[in-house]
Amino acid sequence: MHTRTLGQGLRVSAVGLGCMGMSQSYGPNPGSREDMIGVVRSALDAGVTFLDTAEVYGPYHNEELVGEAIAPIRDQVQVATKFGWDIRDGRPAGLNSRPEQIRKVADACLGRLRTDRIDLFYQHRVDPDVPIEDVAGAVGELVRAGKVRHFGLSEAAAATIRRAHAVHPVTAVQSEYSLWTRDPEPEVLPACAELGIGFVPFSPLGKGFLTGTVGPDASFQQGDIRATIPRFAAGNLPANQALVGHVRALAEAKGVTPGQLALAWLLAQQPWIVPIPGTRRLSRLRENAGAAAVALSADERAGLDTLAARVGVAGDRYGEAHMKLVGR
Repeated sequence: MHTRTLGQGLRVSAVGLGCMGMSQSYGPNPGSREDMIGVVRSALDAGVTFLDTAEVYGPYHNEELVGEAIAPIRDQVQVATKFGWDIRDGRPAGLNSRPEQIRKVADACLGRLRTDRIDLFYQHRVDPDVPIEDVAGAVGELVRAGKVRHFGLSEAAAATIRRAHAVHPVTAVQSEYSLWTRDPEPEVLPACAELGIGFVPFSPLGKGFLTGTVGPDASFQQGDIRATIPRFAAGNLPANQALVGHVRALAEAKGVTPGQLALAWLLAQQPWIVPIPGTRRLSRLRENAGAAAVALSADERAGLDTLAARVGVAGDRYGEAHMKLVGR
C-alpha cells in the first residue's frame, strides 16, 4: 500500500477504513466486538493505516471500539474523529459546534480513543448558528495545545472551506463522493486543489451499490440506513443498475472486483484523494486495500465518466432532512 499526503503534510495510506458500520447504520452486525477489533487491527497488515470514526457513531461505541483496537498499534496508525452534534440521551439532537463544546468533545474523544492526540478532527456538519471562523479558531487552539494535529471539515460548501482555511489551515474535507455521487466536483474539489487541502470520500462504494451486490429487487432490514435513502427505494434501484452493470463488466475484463474498480476510479482523480470504504469483514478490507494497485487507462476513466453522466442517478443520496445538513 502506498501513502498519500492530505493537506498540511498528513501522510496516510492511499485507502483508509471507515469504521462507522461496525457500530451502526447497516443493520445487525454479523460479528462480535472482538471480531471488529480484529478487523481494525488487521487493517495494518493490509497496509491500511488511516482509520475514521466519530463521537456520534453509536454514539460513542465506535470510538471506544477503535480506541481498544489501536491501543497496541497507536503509533502506526492515523485516527480521524469528528465533533459537531448535540448528543442527548444517547441520540443526536441537532448540531452544536460552539467552541466550549468542541473543547469538551475533544477531551472526551481522547479518553474513548485511549490516546493523547487526535490526528484529524473534523467538524461533522456545518453548524449555521456558529461562525465557521469560531470553529476554526477553537480547533486551532487544540492544535496548539497538542491535543489535535489537523483540522478537517465534512460536507462543507466551498465558501465555508475558504473561510475556515483563512483562520486555521484545513487539512482535509470529507464528503460523499463516488461514481454514483459527483456533488463535490463543481466547487469543492477545485477549492481543495487551490488551497492544498486533501479530500476524503466517504461511501466511496455508494453504500455497497458499486460492489455489484445490490440488485434491482433488494430490500433492507430495520436499522439499515439504505432503507431511508431515496436512491435505494424500490422505484429507483432498477433505474440505477446501468452504471453498476458497466462497472461490473469492466472489472471482469480487468480481473478485479467491481468495488476495486470503483475505488481505483476515485484514486485516479487526484493524488490527494483518499477514500475510506467501510466494512465489517476482513475479506472486504483486503479487497478494498487491493484497489490501490489497480490502474485505469485514460480511456477506461473516460468511459466510466461518460456513462455516469449519461445514465445519471435516480433519487437523492439522503432523505430531505439530511440533505439540508450538507453543502452549507
